Order: sequence, then C-alpha cells, then structure tokens
Amino acid sequence: MAKAKTAKAAYRCSECGWQTSKWVGRCGECQTWGTVTEAASATPARVVTAGPVSTPARPIGQVDVQNAQTRPTGLDELDRVLGGGIVPGAVLLLAGEPGIGKSTLLLEVAALASTPPEIPRNAPAKRVLYVTGEESAEQVRLRADRVGAITDELYLAAETELSAVLGHVDAVEPALLVVDSIQTIGTSEVDGAPGGVTQIREVAANLIRVAKERGITVVLVGHVTKEGAIAGPRLLEHLVDVVLYFEGDRHSRLRMIRAVKNRYGPTDELGCFDLSEVGIVGLPDPSGLFLTRREEPVPGTCVTVTLEGRRPLVAEVQALVAKSHLPAPRRATSGLDTSRVAMVLAVLAQRCKISMHEQDVYVSTVGGVRLAETSVDLALGLAVAGSTVEQALSSSLIALGEVGLAGEVRVVPGVQRRLAEAARLGFKHAVVPRGSLELADGSPLKRADPQLTSYEGMKVMEVDSLQQALQVAFTAP
Repeated sequence: MAKAKTAKAAYRCSECGWQTSKWVGRCGECQTWGTVTEAASATPARVVTAGPVSTPARPIGQVDVQNAQTRPTGLDELDRVLGGGIVPGAVLLLAGEPGIGKSTLLLEVAALASTPPEIPRNAPAKRVLYVTGEESAEQVRLRADRVGAITDELYLAAETELSAVLGHVDAVEPALLVVDSIQTIGTSEVDGAPGGVTQIREVAANLIRVAKERGITVVLVGHVTKEGAIAGPRLLEHLVDVVLYFEGDRHSRLRMIRAVKNRYGPTDELGCFDLSEVGIVGLPDPSGLFLTRREEPVPGTCVTVTLEGRRPLVAEVQALVAKSHLPAPRRATSGLDTSRVAMVLAVLAQRCKISMHEQDVYVSTVGGVRLAETSVDLALGLAVAGSTVEQALSSSLIALGEVGLAGEVRVVPGVQRRLAEAARLGFKHAVVPRGSLELADGSPLKRADPQLTSYEGMKVMEVDSLQQALQVAFTAP
C-alpha cells in the first residue's frame, strides 16, 4: 500500500499566522487580501539563555507613575476622548478618510502643545516635531498660517525615510512627534514599497521603540480602506496604545473623534469639533446640531437621546416610506446600523401588523451623526410607523428603548441622565421602557398614575411593547 503523504504548510499569512499548503489570494482566517506569502523553511528552535536586564524588577508599589500622568493638549474635546490628555511615551494612531481634517487637527494640537499656557516662566517650552510625508513643508506652512499654528517651538520636516526621521528626532529632541502619515514613511532595511505590510510593521516598531525609550509622545496618522478600516497590518493597532477614528460628513463642518482602543482612558467617549477655514474648535454642547428646527411636525421623524460615554446627545431619526416600483423594495440607511434597521422593520411587520413589503424604506440621522446604540430602536420604529401611516409625532416628544424580537421594549442604561438632557433642551414628553425610572436601590419612584409620571418637568410614559409605544406616542399632545 502507498504511504499517505502528510500535507506540509508552505504558505503563511503575515497578519494572523494562518497556514496553508498552497498559495491563495485571501487569508482563510482573517479574510485579508494579499497577506499570504511563502513561509520560510522550518528551523530548529534555539535555546535562549538569560542575559543582562535593562532595569531590575521592583515591587509594583514602588514604580513611579509621575512621568505617566496625562498632559492636556489644549483641545478639551480631544482630552475628553483621550481620558485627560496625552501621556509621555504613548503612541497614538489617528485614522480617517481623506480630506476629513486629520492634518488640520494635528497641526492645531502641535501648536497648542508647543506653547501650553500652564508652563512656568522659567521652564523650557515643550518642543514638537511635525514630520510630513504627504505634503511639502511649504504646503504645511500655508495651512499653519491659515489656522494660526505658528510657534517658535514647533519644528517642521518633510521626510519619507525612517532614518532621516530618527535623525530629526535626535537633533530636535521633541516631547511630541507627529508623523503624517505612517504609510508614506519607508526604510531601506527591509524590502517592499512604503505602505506595504512589511514596511509599516518595521517603521511602526522603530517609532514605538523610540517613544518608549525617550518618553516621547508619538502620533501616527493612518489611512483607511474603502470599507473604513485602518489600512495596513492589524498588528499596528495591537502595538499602539491609543487608536482614534476621525469621522464626519465631508459636506458638513461637524467632525467627531471616537476612541476604539485606549490604554489610559475610556473607549466610549465622543469628541465633537467644528472644522472651518480658520481652524478646528471643540463643541462642548453639540446636541442642537443633530436636530432639525421646524414650525410644524412632519411624519416620519422622532427624537431620541443616545449616550456616548458619559455625554448624552439628543439626535433626530428620520424615515421615509414610499411606494416601490421594484420587485425587491429598497432599504437604505445612513447613520444607523443596517442589521438593527432590518430587525425593527421585521418586528413592525410581524408584531404591529404594519406591512412594508411593497414600500421602499429610507432611514437616516440628522447632522451626520452615527447612532450605533440599541436605545435608538424605539425612535426608529416610531419614525417608520409615522411615515407609513402619514401621522406626525409631537415635536416635544422623545423616545428611547431597545426593541426585542418578541416586540418587547427593554430598559437601556442611563435613562435618567438622558431625560435630564432632553428636559434641558425643552422637550415635554418621553416614551421609555417600563422600569426605567427606578432609584439606585431598585425601588420605583413614587407616582400617582402607574402609566404616567413626571421627571425633570417631563411627562414620562412607560411602555412594555412596541405596539403599546405606538398607541401612546401618537396620542400624546
């Protein structure tokens, strides 16, 4: 009998390490294109002996954390997302679409960091080195003149070679290093063009090493793919300390920063900015930007309150249901999760008997804000139902709650904080899940009517199901 041949892994994914016996264009594990390369021949494992240590191990209570304290950047909204400011020795990755304003934001941060107002009179200023690989130094200077980012301690260099960047770091000795962008920096020590997987990994590893050894805060600008993910190896996001996404509608002045990874602070905060010709400024109260001011209520609109970290944001959900002339009606979404929209439409059809199998459904948010929280489900259901039956909700009403597949409305966290924000903006009625208004010990608030209560000057109506919410909301004054 012929002996069975053992399949030998000859190709390996450079992203996740997945192995295969033949070459494929797409990794079967992480689904990344172009990362499967021929693996080197197996070498016997080498025994590593103990060597000298850089610093001796100490009890954790004796480790000095004074040098790891956060330092404000000068932009309050960015400090909110970072958890108080930047940390010496930290490496940040800022990603966003082309033209969204990444370079303008970092130039503003660099100018503010080089001249912080709290520096003592006799203390040396913090030097900042801004390395640009996508533009010339003259182009960056023109933008700096426009946004007022001209300071004596802000140094500018146009380089695309890693060795030259490290040479500038040795000469300037900055406290903050901005690299715009990492996809344009390459090194001759490894093969490949700048922006490739091998080049990005090598450049990032060297910059991270310099940041940790010298206590320099490094900010890396990253490109994104057409799907919105950060371009380059996923290993880059694991190596850095903070990953920020800069997003917003290119046709709007509103910009938002989200932290998806932060070793020094929260990862659920949102920073809002106003981008104009004279620079970028923070928006401490952006709730009004996500609402449409109108004299008369319009069918298909509903206001909700979402929580971004500890910040409540009042936003408007709009829906349009129209007769379809296609065999398969369209379902278009903007600013909302497509799967959640499809689920709410199915619950409306099955549990509330609102049929939309022959209608096109378009849903979106106002102001370019993206609402990914499940508390938006109830407002979405009311907006779609209102557009279907051509009945408008009260302009002073908000709705919040998660909708389940059985048609029930579930409690969401932070209801009282959301209601306080809505009351501050002048809303008078609210539809919330039953059990939302409870004290810290779990006991309900005292109320005269079990169906109706008052909170922060608002009339709050608690419901159990989406069908009940439709009845209550469309009869509210």
